Amino acid sequence: MNLAHHVRQLHLTTARLVAVMTLFSVTQPSASHADGFRNPFQSGAASAQGNAFAAQADDASAVFYNPAAMTQLQGVQLLGGVEFVNVDTHFENAAGEKTENNLGGPFGMPPPMQFFVTATPKDLGISWLGDLTAGFGLQSLFGFASKYPSNGPLQTAITSASLPLLNIKPTLAYRFTDWLSLGLGGDIFTFWPAVVGEAQQKFVSPGLPGIAAGDQVKITGSGTTTGFNASALVTLLRSRSRAPRVNFGFVYRSQSDLPLNGELSVNSMKVAKSQSSLHFPDSYTVGLAVWPLRDRESEWKIETDVDYVRWSTIRKLEFRFSNGVVLSTPQDWRNTVSFGVGTEYRRLKLSSHPDWDLALRAGYNHSRTPVPDKNFNPAFPDSNVHVLSFGFGLTCRPGGKFLGLKDCGQPDSENAHRENIGLDMAYQVLFLESRTVTGNPNPAVNGKYQTINQALTFSLRVGF
Repeated sequence: MNLAHHVRQLHLTTARLVAVMTLFSVTQPSASHADGFRNPFQSGAASAQGNAFAAQADDASAVFYNPAAMTQLQGVQLLGGVEFVNVDTHFENAAGEKTENNLGGPFGMPPPMQFFVTATPKDLGISWLGDLTAGFGLQSLFGFASKYPSNGPLQTAITSASLPLLNIKPTLAYRFTDWLSLGLGGDIFTFWPAVVGEAQQKFVSPGLPGIAAGDQVKITGSGTTTGFNASALVTLLRSRSRAPRVNFGFVYRSQSDLPLNGELSVNSMKVAKSQSSLHFPDSYTVGLAVWPLRDRESEWKIETDVDYVRWSTIRKLEFRFSNGVVLSTPQDWRNTVSFGVGTEYRRLKLSSHPDWDLALRAGYNHSRTPVPDKNFNPAFPDSNVHVLSFGFGLTCRPGGKFLGLKDCGQPDSENAHRENIGLDMAYQVLFLESRTVTGNPNPAVNGKYQTINQALTFSLRVGF
Protein backbone atom coordinates (compact mmCIF):
# COMPACT_ATOMS: atom_id res chain seq x y z
CA MET A 1 0.00 0.00 0.00
CA ASN A 2 1.63 3.30 -1.09
CA LEU A 3 1.83 6.56 0.85
CA ALA A 4 -0.85 8.36 -1.18
CA HIS A 5 -3.28 5.55 -0.47
CA HIS A 6 -2.50 5.79 3.25
CA VAL A 7 -3.36 9.51 3.19
CA ARG A 8 -6.62 8.97 1.29
CA GLN A 9 -7.68 6.16 3.60
CA LEU A 10 -7.16 8.25 6.74
CA HIS A 11 -10.30 10.19 5.73
CA LEU A 12 -12.23 6.97 6.46
CA THR A 13 -12.13 7.53 10.23
CA THR A 14 -14.12 5.30 12.55
CA ALA A 15 -14.65 5.03 16.28
CA ARG A 16 -11.98 2.34 16.35
CA LEU A 17 -9.36 4.72 14.98
CA VAL A 18 -10.38 7.33 17.54
CA ALA A 19 -9.99 4.76 20.30
CA VAL A 20 -6.46 3.89 19.26
CA MET A 21 -5.41 7.53 18.95
CA THR A 22 -6.73 8.08 22.46
CA LEU A 23 -3.90 5.88 23.64
CA PHE A 24 -1.25 8.31 22.45
CA SER A 25 0.47 9.17 25.72
CA VAL A 26 2.15 12.28 24.37
CA THR A 27 -1.08 14.23 24.61
CA GLN A 28 -2.26 13.13 28.03
CA PRO A 29 0.19 10.91 29.93
CA SER A 30 -1.13 9.24 33.04
CA ALA A 31 -0.68 10.81 36.42
CA SER A 32 1.90 10.08 39.07
CA HIS A 33 1.45 11.31 42.64
CA ALA A 34 -1.27 13.74 41.49
CA ASP A 35 1.32 15.41 39.27
CA GLY A 36 0.59 13.88 35.87
CA PHE A 37 3.49 14.40 33.51
CA ARG A 38 5.45 16.22 36.22
CA ASN A 39 8.12 14.34 38.10
CA PRO A 40 7.56 15.74 41.61
CA PHE A 41 10.77 14.39 43.16
CA GLN A 42 13.45 16.98 42.45
CA SER A 43 16.03 16.69 45.24
CA GLY A 44 17.43 14.05 47.54
CA ALA A 45 16.44 15.93 50.71
CA ALA A 46 12.81 16.38 49.64
CA SER A 47 12.40 12.90 48.15
CA ALA A 48 13.59 11.27 51.37
CA GLN A 49 10.87 13.16 53.27
CA GLY A 50 7.93 12.08 51.14
CA ASN A 51 8.24 15.34 49.20
CA ALA A 52 7.02 17.28 52.25
CA PHE A 53 9.41 20.15 51.63
CA ALA A 54 7.46 23.26 50.55
CA ALA A 55 7.70 24.86 54.00
CA GLN A 56 11.35 23.92 54.56
CA ALA A 57 12.91 24.31 51.07
CA ASP A 58 16.32 25.24 52.45
CA ASP A 59 18.48 24.26 49.48
CA ALA A 60 18.58 25.41 45.85
CA SER A 61 15.70 23.09 44.89
CA ALA A 62 13.51 25.79 46.47
CA VAL A 63 13.32 27.06 42.86
CA PHE A 64 10.91 24.15 42.35
CA TYR A 65 9.46 23.36 45.78
CA ASN A 66 8.79 26.92 46.95
CA PRO A 67 10.53 29.83 45.19
CA ALA A 68 9.66 32.23 48.03
CA ALA A 69 11.89 30.13 50.29
CA MET A 70 14.94 31.07 48.21
CA THR A 71 15.26 34.12 50.48
CA GLN A 72 16.48 31.75 53.22
CA LEU A 73 19.60 30.98 51.18
CA GLN A 74 22.83 32.97 51.34
CA GLY A 75 25.36 33.78 48.65
CA VAL A 76 25.26 31.40 45.69
CA GLN A 77 23.77 27.92 46.11
CA LEU A 78 23.93 25.15 43.52
CA LEU A 79 22.18 21.77 43.39
CA GLY A 80 22.43 19.09 40.75
CA GLY A 81 20.63 15.77 40.94
CA VAL A 82 19.77 12.55 39.18
CA GLU A 83 17.06 9.96 39.82
CA PHE A 84 17.46 6.30 38.89
CA VAL A 85 14.03 4.70 38.56
CA ASN A 86 13.04 1.06 38.26
CA VAL A 87 9.48 0.54 37.00
CA ASP A 88 8.12 -3.00 37.32
CA THR A 89 4.68 -3.35 35.70
CA HIS A 90 2.94 -6.69 35.11
CA PHE A 91 -0.22 -6.99 33.00
CA GLU A 92 -2.67 -9.85 32.56
CA ASN A 93 -5.84 -9.76 30.46
CA ALA A 94 -9.03 -11.78 30.86
CA ALA A 95 -7.70 -14.48 28.53
CA GLY A 96 -4.72 -15.07 30.82
CA GLU A 97 -2.18 -13.47 28.46
CA LYS A 98 0.65 -11.78 30.36
CA THR A 99 3.35 -9.22 29.66
CA GLU A 100 5.59 -6.78 31.48
CA ASN A 101 7.51 -3.63 30.69
CA ASN A 102 11.14 -3.82 29.65
CA LEU A 103 13.51 -1.02 30.68
CA GLY A 104 16.50 -2.64 28.98
CA GLY A 105 18.31 -2.69 32.33
CA PRO A 106 17.69 -2.13 36.04
CA PHE A 107 16.86 1.56 35.50
CA GLY A 108 15.03 3.56 32.87
CA MET A 109 17.30 5.59 30.62
CA PRO A 110 17.95 8.44 30.37
CA PRO A 111 17.24 9.09 34.06
CA PRO A 112 15.39 12.25 35.15
CA MET A 113 17.86 14.99 36.12
CA GLN A 114 17.73 18.52 37.49
CA PHE A 115 19.91 21.57 38.12
CA PHE A 116 19.11 24.57 40.32
CA VAL A 117 21.03 27.72 41.23
CA THR A 118 20.12 30.62 43.51
CA ALA A 119 21.95 33.90 44.15
CA THR A 120 21.35 36.62 46.72
CA PRO A 121 22.81 39.88 45.30
CA LYS A 122 23.09 41.51 48.74
CA ASP A 123 25.56 38.81 49.80
CA LEU A 124 27.57 39.45 46.63
CA GLY A 125 28.01 43.17 47.29
CA ILE A 126 24.97 44.41 45.34
CA SER A 127 23.05 45.96 48.21
CA TRP A 128 20.75 48.26 46.21
CA LEU A 129 18.58 45.27 45.24
CA GLY A 130 17.62 44.79 48.87
CA ASP A 131 16.42 41.37 50.01
CA LEU A 132 16.01 39.98 46.50
CA THR A 133 17.02 36.44 45.55
CA ALA A 134 17.20 35.16 41.97
CA GLY A 135 16.97 31.53 40.92
CA PHE A 136 17.12 29.33 37.86
CA GLY A 137 16.12 25.72 37.32
CA LEU A 138 16.39 23.14 34.56
CA GLN A 139 14.39 19.95 35.06
CA SER A 140 13.52 16.88 33.06
CA LEU A 141 9.85 16.41 33.89
CA PHE A 142 9.70 12.88 32.56
CA GLY A 143 12.75 10.81 31.81
CA PHE A 144 12.98 7.34 30.34
CA ALA A 145 10.75 5.55 27.85
CA SER A 146 8.21 2.81 28.49
CA LYS A 147 8.65 -0.35 26.42
CA TYR A 148 6.57 -3.51 25.95
CA PRO A 149 7.06 -6.54 23.68
CA SER A 150 5.90 -5.98 20.09
CA ASN A 151 4.18 -9.39 20.11
CA GLY A 152 2.50 -9.12 23.53
CA PRO A 153 -1.14 -8.51 24.47
CA LEU A 154 -0.60 -4.73 24.70
CA GLN A 155 0.94 -4.36 21.25
CA THR A 156 -2.07 -2.52 19.77
CA ALA A 157 -1.82 0.06 22.57
CA ILE A 158 1.91 0.48 23.07
CA THR A 159 5.26 -0.97 22.13
CA SER A 160 7.15 2.12 23.32
CA ALA A 161 6.49 5.67 24.52
CA SER A 162 8.57 8.58 25.75
CA LEU A 163 8.03 12.16 26.90
CA PRO A 164 11.46 13.89 27.30
CA LEU A 165 9.95 17.20 28.40
CA LEU A 166 12.14 19.93 29.91
CA ASN A 167 11.12 22.75 32.25
CA ILE A 168 13.19 25.94 32.37
CA LYS A 169 12.46 28.00 35.50
CA PRO A 170 13.66 31.64 35.83
CA THR A 171 12.54 32.78 39.30
CA LEU A 172 12.66 35.77 41.66
CA ALA A 173 11.81 36.07 45.36
CA TYR A 174 11.80 39.00 47.78
CA ARG A 175 11.78 39.06 51.58
CA PHE A 176 9.44 41.91 52.56
CA THR A 177 9.66 41.40 56.32
CA ASP A 178 11.34 39.04 58.72
CA TRP A 179 8.27 36.81 58.50
CA LEU A 180 7.06 37.15 54.89
CA SER A 181 8.70 36.32 51.55
CA LEU A 182 6.99 36.14 48.15
CA GLY A 183 8.15 34.47 44.96
CA LEU A 184 7.23 34.71 41.29
CA GLY A 185 8.64 32.58 38.49
CA GLY A 186 8.19 31.46 34.93
CA ASP A 187 7.89 27.95 33.52
CA ILE A 188 9.08 27.30 29.99
CA PHE A 189 8.03 23.81 28.92
CA THR A 190 9.83 22.55 25.85
CA PHE A 191 11.47 19.66 24.03
CA TRP A 192 15.04 19.67 22.76
CA PRO A 193 14.77 17.20 19.86
CA ALA A 194 18.44 17.34 18.88
CA VAL A 195 19.53 16.33 22.40
CA VAL A 196 16.74 14.57 24.33
CA GLY A 197 14.38 13.74 21.47
CA GLU A 198 10.67 14.40 21.01
CA ALA A 199 7.50 12.92 22.46
CA GLN A 200 6.45 9.72 20.76
CA GLN A 201 4.37 6.59 21.07
CA LYS A 202 4.56 3.44 18.95
CA PHE A 203 2.08 0.59 18.61
CA VAL A 204 1.08 -2.18 16.24
CA SER A 205 -2.02 -1.52 14.15
CA PRO A 206 -4.91 -3.87 15.01
CA GLY A 207 -6.33 -3.25 11.54
CA LEU A 208 -7.34 0.38 11.04
CA PRO A 209 -8.82 2.21 8.06
CA GLY A 210 -5.91 2.56 5.64
CA ILE A 211 -3.49 0.88 8.05
CA ALA A 212 -3.25 -2.89 7.79
CA ALA A 213 -3.11 -5.14 10.83
CA GLY A 214 0.49 -5.65 11.93
CA ASP A 215 1.75 -2.32 10.54
CA GLN A 216 4.07 -0.38 12.83
CA VAL A 217 2.47 2.96 13.79
CA LYS A 218 4.36 5.91 15.29
CA ILE A 219 3.09 9.32 16.39
CA THR A 220 5.50 12.10 17.38
CA GLY A 221 5.22 15.64 18.70
CA SER A 222 7.19 18.53 20.12
CA GLY A 223 6.59 22.16 21.03
CA THR A 224 7.06 24.96 23.56
CA THR A 225 4.78 26.87 25.89
CA THR A 226 4.97 28.98 29.05
CA GLY A 227 3.33 29.19 32.45
CA PHE A 228 4.01 30.84 35.78
CA ASN A 229 4.14 30.11 39.48
CA ALA A 230 3.55 32.25 42.57
CA SER A 231 4.59 31.38 46.10
CA ALA A 232 4.80 32.53 49.69
CA LEU A 233 6.80 31.62 52.78
CA VAL A 234 5.50 32.75 56.16
CA THR A 235 7.67 32.26 59.24
CA LEU A 236 5.36 32.19 62.24
CA LEU A 237 7.96 31.55 64.92
CA ARG A 238 11.75 31.78 65.19
CA SER A 239 14.37 30.47 67.60
CA ARG A 240 16.66 32.73 69.64
CA SER A 241 19.21 32.44 66.85
CA ARG A 242 16.50 33.64 64.38
CA ALA A 243 16.22 30.26 62.65
CA PRO A 244 12.65 29.25 61.67
CA ARG A 245 10.70 27.18 64.20
CA VAL A 246 7.34 27.24 62.36
CA ASN A 247 7.05 27.84 58.60
CA PHE A 248 4.01 27.94 56.33
CA GLY A 249 4.54 27.54 52.58
CA PHE A 250 2.21 28.05 49.62
CA VAL A 251 2.81 27.49 45.90
CA TYR A 252 0.48 28.04 42.94
CA ARG A 253 1.35 26.68 39.48
CA SER A 254 -0.69 27.95 36.54
CA GLN A 255 -2.34 25.92 33.84
CA SER A 256 -1.20 26.12 30.22
CA ASP A 257 -1.36 24.19 26.98
CA LEU A 258 1.67 22.88 25.14
CA PRO A 259 1.10 22.68 21.35
CA LEU A 260 2.54 19.49 19.89
CA ASN A 261 3.45 19.40 16.22
CA GLY A 262 4.64 16.11 14.78
CA GLU A 263 3.73 13.41 12.33
CA LEU A 264 2.01 10.09 11.92
CA SER A 265 4.16 7.37 10.35
CA VAL A 266 3.32 3.85 9.25
CA ASN A 267 6.15 1.36 8.74
CA SER A 268 8.61 4.29 8.89
CA MET A 269 6.78 6.18 6.12
CA LYS A 270 5.29 9.58 6.91
CA VAL A 271 1.52 9.51 6.42
CA ALA A 272 0.49 12.95 7.66
CA LYS A 273 1.50 15.84 9.84
CA SER A 274 -0.27 15.97 13.19
CA GLN A 275 -1.21 18.68 15.67
CA SER A 276 -2.30 18.17 19.25
CA SER A 277 -1.66 19.65 22.68
CA LEU A 278 -0.56 18.67 26.17
CA HIS A 279 -2.63 20.22 28.94
CA PHE A 280 -0.97 21.39 32.14
CA PRO A 281 -3.60 21.75 34.91
CA ASP A 282 -3.18 24.33 37.63
CA SER A 283 -2.13 23.08 41.05
CA TYR A 284 -1.89 24.31 44.63
CA THR A 285 0.55 23.22 47.36
CA VAL A 286 0.42 24.11 51.04
CA GLY A 287 2.91 22.99 53.65
CA LEU A 288 3.47 23.41 57.37
CA ALA A 289 6.87 22.71 58.93
CA VAL A 290 7.57 22.64 62.67
CA TRP A 291 10.96 22.29 64.38
CA PRO A 292 10.30 20.90 67.89
CA LEU A 293 14.08 20.95 68.41
CA ARG A 294 16.49 23.51 67.01
CA ASP A 295 19.68 24.46 68.82
CA ARG A 296 23.43 24.56 68.17
CA GLU A 297 23.81 20.80 68.37
CA SER A 298 20.78 19.35 66.61
CA GLU A 299 17.59 20.09 64.68
CA TRP A 300 14.39 18.07 64.24
CA LYS A 301 11.72 18.99 61.72
CA ILE A 302 8.27 17.55 60.99
CA GLU A 303 6.34 18.70 57.93
CA THR A 304 3.02 18.00 56.26
CA ASP A 305 2.25 19.02 52.66
CA VAL A 306 -0.94 18.79 50.62
CA ASP A 307 -1.12 19.11 46.80
CA TYR A 308 -4.35 19.79 44.94
CA VAL A 309 -4.36 19.40 41.13
CA ARG A 310 -7.35 20.40 38.97
CA TRP A 311 -7.25 17.55 36.48
CA SER A 312 -10.94 18.16 35.68
CA THR A 313 -9.80 21.01 33.41
CA ILE A 314 -8.86 18.31 30.89
CA ARG A 315 -11.93 18.17 28.65
CA LYS A 316 -10.95 16.37 25.48
CA LEU A 317 -8.16 14.82 23.47
CA GLU A 318 -7.90 16.09 19.91
CA PHE A 319 -5.72 15.35 16.89
CA ARG A 320 -5.67 17.40 13.71
CA PHE A 321 -3.98 15.88 10.67
CA SER A 322 -2.69 17.69 7.58
CA ASN A 323 -5.16 15.82 5.39
CA GLY A 324 -8.10 17.44 7.15
CA VAL A 325 -8.96 14.61 9.52
CA VAL A 326 -9.85 15.70 13.08
CA LEU A 327 -10.08 13.11 15.87
CA SER A 328 -11.60 14.15 19.20
CA THR A 329 -12.45 12.07 22.27
CA PRO A 330 -13.73 13.24 25.69
CA GLN A 331 -11.53 13.06 28.79
CA ASP A 332 -13.09 12.58 32.20
CA TRP A 333 -10.23 13.08 34.64
CA ARG A 334 -10.86 13.84 38.31
CA ASN A 335 -9.28 16.47 40.56
CA THR A 336 -6.84 14.90 43.01
CA VAL A 337 -5.26 15.56 46.37
CA SER A 338 -1.93 14.11 47.43
CA PHE A 339 -0.69 14.09 51.01
CA GLY A 340 2.90 13.94 52.21
CA VAL A 341 4.46 13.86 55.65
CA GLY A 342 8.19 13.91 56.33
CA THR A 343 10.74 14.37 59.04
CA GLU A 344 14.40 15.29 59.23
CA TYR A 345 16.85 15.02 62.12
CA ARG A 346 20.15 16.87 61.79
CA ARG A 347 23.13 16.34 63.99
CA LEU A 348 25.32 19.43 63.70
CA LYS A 349 29.10 19.31 64.08
CA LEU A 350 29.54 15.60 64.60
CA SER A 351 31.73 14.82 67.60
CA SER A 352 34.09 12.71 65.49
CA HIS A 353 34.03 15.14 62.54
CA PRO A 354 33.17 18.66 63.81
CA ASP A 355 33.29 20.07 60.27
CA TRP A 356 30.43 17.81 59.17
CA ASP A 357 26.65 17.73 59.66
CA LEU A 358 24.54 14.58 59.29
CA ALA A 359 20.85 14.52 58.41
CA LEU A 360 18.56 11.48 58.66
CA ARG A 361 15.22 11.63 56.83
CA ALA A 362 12.03 9.62 56.30
CA GLY A 363 8.63 10.23 54.77
CA TYR A 364 5.36 8.96 53.34
CA ASN A 365 3.28 10.18 50.40
CA HIS A 366 -0.16 9.10 49.19
CA SER A 367 -2.04 10.09 46.08
CA ARG A 368 -5.17 8.90 44.29
CA THR A 369 -5.23 8.54 40.53
CA PRO A 370 -7.21 11.07 38.48
CA VAL A 371 -7.43 8.75 35.44
CA PRO A 372 -10.67 6.80 34.79
CA ASP A 373 -10.56 3.42 33.06
CA LYS A 374 -11.76 4.81 29.73
CA ASN A 375 -8.74 7.16 29.59
CA PHE A 376 -6.23 4.70 31.05
CA ASN A 377 -2.91 4.47 29.20
CA PRO A 378 -0.60 1.46 29.73
CA ALA A 379 2.38 3.62 28.74
CA PHE A 380 2.08 5.13 32.22
CA PRO A 381 -0.07 2.67 34.20
CA ASP A 382 -1.35 4.94 36.91
CA SER A 383 -3.15 3.87 40.08
CA ASN A 384 -3.57 5.01 43.68
CA VAL A 385 -0.06 5.05 45.10
CA HIS A 386 1.65 4.79 48.49
CA VAL A 387 5.26 6.01 48.67
CA LEU A 388 7.66 5.10 51.47
CA SER A 389 10.98 6.92 51.51
CA PHE A 390 14.07 7.44 53.60
CA GLY A 391 17.56 8.81 53.14
CA PHE A 392 20.41 10.82 54.55
CA GLY A 393 22.41 13.96 53.90
CA LEU A 394 26.02 14.91 54.62
CA THR A 395 27.19 18.53 54.70
CA CYS A 396 30.85 19.49 54.80
CA ARG A 397 31.62 22.89 56.36
CA PRO A 398 34.79 25.05 56.17
CA GLY A 399 37.71 23.18 57.65
CA GLY A 400 36.63 19.80 56.33
CA LYS A 401 37.36 17.92 53.11
CA PHE A 402 34.57 16.55 50.93
CA LEU A 403 35.24 12.84 50.32
CA GLY A 404 38.72 13.54 51.65
CA LEU A 405 39.61 15.40 48.44
CA LYS A 406 38.04 18.85 48.21
CA ASP A 407 38.32 21.63 50.81
CA CYS A 408 34.87 22.75 51.92
CA GLY A 409 36.02 26.30 52.59
CA GLN A 410 38.37 28.21 54.85
CA PRO A 411 37.27 28.64 58.51
CA ASP A 412 38.75 32.14 58.69
CA SER A 413 37.06 33.36 55.49
CA GLU A 414 34.49 36.16 55.74
CA ASN A 415 32.16 33.92 53.68
CA ALA A 416 32.69 30.80 55.82
CA HIS A 417 29.12 30.98 57.16
CA ARG A 418 27.70 30.18 53.72
CA GLU A 419 30.32 27.84 52.29
CA ASN A 420 29.42 24.15 52.16
CA ILE A 421 29.45 21.02 50.03
CA GLY A 422 26.71 18.47 50.58
CA LEU A 423 25.48 15.13 49.32
CA ASP A 424 21.91 13.87 49.72
CA MET A 425 20.57 10.38 48.97
CA ALA A 426 17.00 9.12 48.98
CA TYR A 427 15.49 5.69 48.39
CA GLN A 428 11.81 5.33 47.59
CA VAL A 429 9.43 2.43 47.11
CA LEU A 430 6.22 3.29 45.26
CA PHE A 431 3.45 0.77 45.84
CA LEU A 432 0.76 1.28 43.19
CA GLU A 433 -2.49 -0.41 44.13
CA SER A 434 -3.46 -3.30 41.87
CA ARG A 435 -5.85 -2.00 39.20
CA THR A 436 -8.25 -3.83 36.90
CA VAL A 437 -9.16 -1.71 33.88
CA THR A 438 -12.52 -2.27 32.16
CA GLY A 439 -14.41 -0.40 29.45
CA ASN A 440 -11.38 1.09 27.72
CA PRO A 441 -12.00 2.03 24.03
CA ASN A 442 -9.16 -0.31 23.07
CA PRO A 443 -10.10 -3.79 24.37
CA ALA A 444 -6.42 -4.76 24.50
CA VAL A 445 -5.91 -2.33 27.39
CA ASN A 446 -8.51 -4.00 29.62
CA GLY A 447 -7.01 -6.22 32.29
CA LYS A 448 -5.13 -6.26 35.58
CA TYR A 449 -2.07 -4.05 36.21
CA GLN A 450 0.34 -4.53 39.09
CA THR A 451 3.18 -2.03 39.50
CA ILE A 452 5.95 -1.44 42.04
CA ASN A 453 8.47 1.32 41.37
CA GLN A 454 11.76 1.97 43.12
CA ALA A 455 13.89 5.08 42.89
CA LEU A 456 17.33 6.22 44.02
CA THR A 457 17.90 9.96 44.08
CA PHE A 458 21.28 11.64 44.48
CA SER A 459 21.81 15.38 44.88
CA LEU A 460 25.07 17.34 45.14
CA ARG A 461 24.94 20.75 46.85
CA VAL A 462 27.54 23.51 46.75
CA GLY A 463 27.30 26.88 48.51
CA PHE A 464 29.70 29.81 48.43
